[in-house]
Amino acid sequence: TNAPPHIGHAYEKIFADSIARYHRTRNPETFFLTGVDQHGQKVQQAAEKLGIAPADFAASVTEKFRDLWRRLDISNDAWAATSAPEHRAAVQKILSRLHDAGQLYKATHKGFYSVRQEQFLTDKERGPDGEFGPEWGEVVFLEEDNWYFRLSEHRDWLASYLAAREDAVIPAFRQTELANAVGKGAGDLCISRPKSRLAWGIELPFDKAYVCYVWFDAL
Repeated sequence: TNAPPHIGHAYEKIFADSIARYHRTRNPETFFLTGVDQHGQKVQQAAEKLGIAPADFAASVTEKFRDLWRRLDISNDAWAATSAPEHRAAVQKILSRLHDAGQLYKATHKGFYSVRQEQFLTDKERGPDGEFGPEWGEVVFLEEDNWYFRLSEHRDWLASYLAAREDAVIPAFRQTELANAVGKGAGDLCISRPKSRLAWGIELPFDKAYVCYVWFDAL
């Protein structure tokens, strides 16, 4: 817990700051928003080892990042965090709209789960020996109910959008990765985690037994 923030995050912030400073020379209304994702089973486990609440552990790590950004003179106009009341309210409002529109449904899923990456794995993640590699960390078998977003219904729209907008995602190789994933047939997206194994996060407003999966609320 005394280690400095990961150097990769520093590079990302410096790049973003450089872009923001460039755009301000052309448009003084440029708005640079950055922040931090505070989430996950790994954070919960680390907090349990220290005997503190996950939110308190995340706050202490977050402050180390913010101190680094101040020392680097990152010129962000605003700051966002998963735990911020404004972010929580916005996410829950969007979740309610998606639920009311029939875009979310509950289903049972079973399979192998990577605690490190916080995602269910499929056979394509197995190595030549049929095993999951060390990059996935601890892998456990889970069977549980979760909420899903009907991503598959939007596959054709997303493919056509990416084809029409070559600069929709920057850098370009990330757009290529996304287009390839859509082309292979993107299934529906699991957007929740049960509180029974992840006790903290943004609560689903229509099902209090679940919290929102961070890579859905962050986007």
